Amino acid sequence: MLSSSRSVALLIATSVSIITTSFLSLVNGVPVDGLIVVLVLSFSSAYILTYFTVDVFIFGQIEKINDRINKLKGKDFSFIKDDKKRIKGNPLIRINQEILTYAESKQNEIDQLKKAESFRREFIADVSHELKTPIFAAQGFVHTLLDGAVKDKNVRIKFLKKAAKSLDGLDRLVQDLLTISQVETGVIKMEMENFNINVLIQEVFDQFEGKAEKKDIELLFDEKCPIDLFVFADRHKIFQVVLNLVSNSIKYRKEIHTYIVANLIEDEKDVEIIIRDNGIGIPEEQINRIFERFYRIDKSRSREKGGTGLGLSIVKHILEAHQSHISVQSKLNEGAQFRFKLKKGQAYNWLKL
Repeated sequence: MLSSSRSVALLIATSVSIITTSFLSLVNGVPVDGLIVVLVLSFSSAYILTYFTVDVFIFGQIEKINDRINKLKGKDFSFIKDDKKRIKGNPLIRINQEILTYAESKQNEIDQLKKAESFRREFIADVSHELKTPIFAAQGFVHTLLDGAVKDKNVRIKFLKKAAKSLDGLDRLVQDLLTISQVETGVIKMEMENFNINVLIQEVFDQFEGKAEKKDIELLFDEKCPIDLFVFADRHKIFQVVLNLVSNSIKYRKEIHTYIVANLIEDEKDVEIIIRDNGIGIPEEQINRIFERFYRIDKSRSREKGGTGLGLSIVKHILEAHQSHISVQSKLNEGAQFRFKLKKGQAYNWLKL
C-alpha cells in the first residue's frame, strides 16, 4: 500500500536501479563490481529524487489540503496568515491557494458579521437609552397629574407642557431613526432638481432668526460669497443638512457673541458649501466620531440642549446619497467649520415658456 512518500520512493528507486543494472549487464565487458556501483548509485539517486519530489509536491500538498479542510470544518481560519504567493504549475499547490482564498473570504465575512453584531448591540442599547428619557419623563408628568395634581390648574398646564415637550422629543427621535434607515436602505429616492442654494441657506437662517436674536447669535453670509448659485440636488434633503449644521452651531455656541457664517465656493462642476462658527469647537480626538449615531461630544450638556444625537449622522448619510462627503475642521474654543460639495445646477430660465 503506497501510503507514504518513502514507500513510493523505495518502489520507484528499486525499479529504476534494477532496470538500469539489467540494461548494463547486457553490455559485454562490464565487470560485476561496476554493476554493483551502478545499482547502488541509481538506487540512491532515484530514491532521493523521488522521495523529495513526492514528499514536497504531492504528499506534502495533499497533507496541507487535508489539514486546511479539517480546519475549515472546525471554523478555524488561522491558517490564512500563511504564505499567499500564487504559484503556477503544480495543480495541488493551486488547489491549496484556492482553499486559502476561500478561507480568507469566509474570515472576512465572519469579521464583518462580528462588527455588524457588535454595532447592532450598541445601536439597540443606544436607542433603548434614548427612548427611555422622553418616555419616562412624559410618564412621570402624566402620573403626577393622575395622582391629584390635575386639580391645580397652574400645575396641570405646566406638567402637560412638559409632557408634550418630552413626547415631541420622542417624535423627533423616531423620525430621525426612520430617515437614517430609509436613506441607508435606499427606500427614499433622491428627488434631484436645480435650486438656488443661497435662497435655501437664507430660509434656514430665517427659521432660526428668533432663537438667534435671543441668544446673541449673528447669522450671515461671508462677504465674498457669490450671489444666486444653483445646485443640482434633493432640495428637501439639503435643507435638512444645512438645518442640522446651523442647529449644531447654535447649540454649541459660546456664552459671548456668536456668529455663524455661510460661504459658497464654485468651480466648473461643483459648488462647495461651508458653514463655520466661532463656538466652543470640537476636541481633536473626537472629530472622527461626531458622525456616529447618538455620539455626543458632551453628553450632559447635549441632553440639556435637546436634540436626538442623530443630526450629524443624518447629514453624513444624505450627502453620501448625493455622492458627496462632509469634512470638518475645528479647534477647541475656536469654533468649527463644515464643508461639503454639490453638483452645480442650472439657473431657471424664467423667460422660457
